Amino acid sequence: MTLIAHAATLLSAIMFSLHVVGMALTAWRARPMRPLQAAPDAPGVTLVRPLCGVDFDGQAILSAAFSLDYPKFEVLFCVERADDPVVPLVTQLIDKHPNVDARLLIGTDHISDNPKLNNMAKGWRMARYEFVCFTDSNLMIPPDYLQRVLSSWREGTGCVSAPPVGGKAEGLFGELECAFLNSFQARWQFAVDTLGFGFAQGKTLCFRRSDLASVGGVAALACEPAEDAAATKVMRGLGKDVRLVDPPFMQPLGRRELKSVWNRQVRWARLRRATFPILYLPEVMTGCVGPFLATALAAYLHDLSITLVLGCYAAIWYGSEAALVWFAGWQFTRLTPLSWLLRDLMLPALWVAGLAGRDFVWRGDAVRRAASTGLRG
Repeated sequence: MTLIAHAATLLSAIMFSLHVVGMALTAWRARPMRPLQAAPDAPGVTLVRPLCGVDFDGQAILSAAFSLDYPKFEVLFCVERADDPVVPLVTQLIDKHPNVDARLLIGTDHISDNPKLNNMAKGWRMARYEFVCFTDSNLMIPPDYLQRVLSSWREGTGCVSAPPVGGKAEGLFGELECAFLNSFQARWQFAVDTLGFGFAQGKTLCFRRSDLASVGGVAALACEPAEDAAATKVMRGLGKDVRLVDPPFMQPLGRRELKSVWNRQVRWARLRRATFPILYLPEVMTGCVGPFLATALAAYLHDLSITLVLGCYAAIWYGSEAALVWFAGWQFTRLTPLSWLLRDLMLPALWVAGLAGRDFVWRGDAVRRAASTGLRG
């Protein structure tokens, strides 16, 4: 019994320490910063935005590409079909901003089983500059977006990326999406990146053309089910690092349904399991359920008040999360704490769903063979 008590105490302490340290590291990385100014001789950048439909706050998001404060760049909007509802909006914006080098590219290059990557490919082919930055259609980019991405470049960098943080969330399930994106997924990504183990996230993927061309171009990102996992592995194969941008960029969320949040999280879980299976296994302990159960067991076996010990543990556990959100300036409402609890209660079930299946839902359609399909919309 003593051995079990010591094991439960150790597990509780380790998970508590990882949680609090991760929050602290992320708070530093996500702190608000002053806008960056680009040098007049800054290298040219091609911004590629793969589009499919009109996202929440879509006009404001796409308009932001025409307000970039950067000396030399082009914007390539990529759409698979001419009848996509986003086409009139993009055409209108291009006509409204003739001073910005922007083009709409329609069509698809079937280089993989990944529709998003097939849509991105024509942007890669048509890019004129050495730096090519793929940016998802639902990411709000600030005027200094390109200089912030390039400021993260160091000697030995192969890809600069950035996890999104949710904003403009409406209702409990919009807040739930924030809870997953912000102080959970972004927190873990920043924590491991700070320790030198950066992983790419598909919302922002910036490469040198020469690096990616050396392994076959954008088609090299078809080597894994998800293009961001492929980017991570391809660049590591070249002996180069993936680095994250400080602070992250916002994805407007609006109102969400529980089903859509669940389906998106299952999709990501199954893609993580397919691409990094060894790293996926310990995810079962990343929420509060495992650590809280270990803490309650340790308190019971040490003949302590479970209510008092667990109450103090939970106060610091969620207090550190609240401190991160406050310090980073992320969305916080009266529904936010409830969304954290709901997220943590969902995590064990999501982990099992990610482990048990291969199918998932993307943009309302059932997709089979997750092990050979990569989507991050």
